[in-house]
Amino acid sequence: MRAEIISVGTELLLGEITDTNARFLASQLPGLGIDLYWISQVGDNQARLVEVLRRAWQRSDLILITGGLGPTEDDLTREAIAEMLGEKLKLVPALERELQEFFARLGIDMPLTNLKQATLIPSADAIRNVSGTAPGWWVEKDKHILIAMPGPPREMQPMWHHQILPRLRQSTTGEIIVSKTLKTFGLTEAKVGEMVSPLLAASNPTLGIYAKVDGIYLRLTAKARGQKQAEEMIAPGEARLRSILGEYIWGTDSDTLEAVVGHMLAEKGLSLAVMEGYTGGLLAATITGAPGAVAYFKGGLVAGSEEAQIACGVDAGVISDCGASSREAAQAMAGAARLHLGADIGVGIAGVDEPGGGEGRPVSTIYIGIDDGKNKRAITARYPGDRAWAKRRAVATALFKLREILATAG
Repeated sequence: MRAEIISVGTELLLGEITDTNARFLASQLPGLGIDLYWISQVGDNQARLVEVLRRAWQRSDLILITGGLGPTEDDLTREAIAEMLGEKLKLVPALERELQEFFARLGIDMPLTNLKQATLIPSADAIRNVSGTAPGWWVEKDKHILIAMPGPPREMQPMWHHQILPRLRQSTTGEIIVSKTLKTFGLTEAKVGEMVSPLLAASNPTLGIYAKVDGIYLRLTAKARGQKQAEEMIAPGEARLRSILGEYIWGTDSDTLEAVVGHMLAEKGLSLAVMEGYTGGLLAATITGAPGAVAYFKGGLVAGSEEAQIACGVDAGVISDCGASSREAAQAMAGAARLHLGADIGVGIAGVDEPGGGEGRPVSTIYIGIDDGKNKRAITARYPGDRAWAKRRAVATALFKLREILATAG
């Protein structure tokens, strides 16, 4: 079954809200064995919505629509579906009574505009909305299924879970789609693709490669009759990827670098402190986002200037000789954070933005220092692009290097 998602609302196209509905529905379809091929966004314009619906009807077996079922003039999903299918909207007395009872419970008169929410076309069944006034639509015609749902997630998601999902299960083949993601760091997307190229031609399971801020992800996806069969299909590919990529793999699926590092610190009974210049506290904020961070994280210092670094314990001689943004400064910041906050390990981050990235883009040079009281390490990394991206990459690099050190620590 080929699926398509259509999100309706001009506010989506203006960037006023994020399309969380499409993301939610996309996450629901693999468990049904349904392949999602397209996601579209369209504004509150009937002609354009009809055009999008006709294209979806031609190429997809299942069409999921969210939004445009409200009571106002610019809520046009019902009208667009009716026009696309060549059917007429009719007021349904039972739906009208439900709407009147809803407003009576609230102790207010029902506006006449809400009556449009009590209309259906002949080939549509109403889907009850327990959280609002807009019923959904379930249309089955010419071997297609079209489902329209309200836009507010607090209305759409209960409707999906309790009424749509059970009915859809009866229409699917019984197959499911299962994925396993391996997360790597330290290699470019092109290099990873080159290393795993023999696996890219497989059709089931398939292998996809995705660049993320915390590295390169490899997703193995299998379609099978059940969870166990899918996992058995994925296992050989996973084993081969692990043999190829080795220590570059730092986690799987929902793992985060901060949680992986935090687990290793807790397991070894070690504590951590950080001092940041360039990243301005982002490393500390990321670390404290992991569960149980209070057990191993002593704290963080933000020292962006030379004076602040010296005040936090960095040797003034290092700053004088090498500057506040240097390998030596980052190393000294790591040691100062460790001593000042009484931690076993200290991490320091310094950096500077420079021109020279091509097409007017800056290049950020990042210096990361790590001090465990026995060894002092300094790493230099360069990232093209904007400062926000470079800060996030710097945090990921620091955590990955810390993971490497902890993996070999006694």
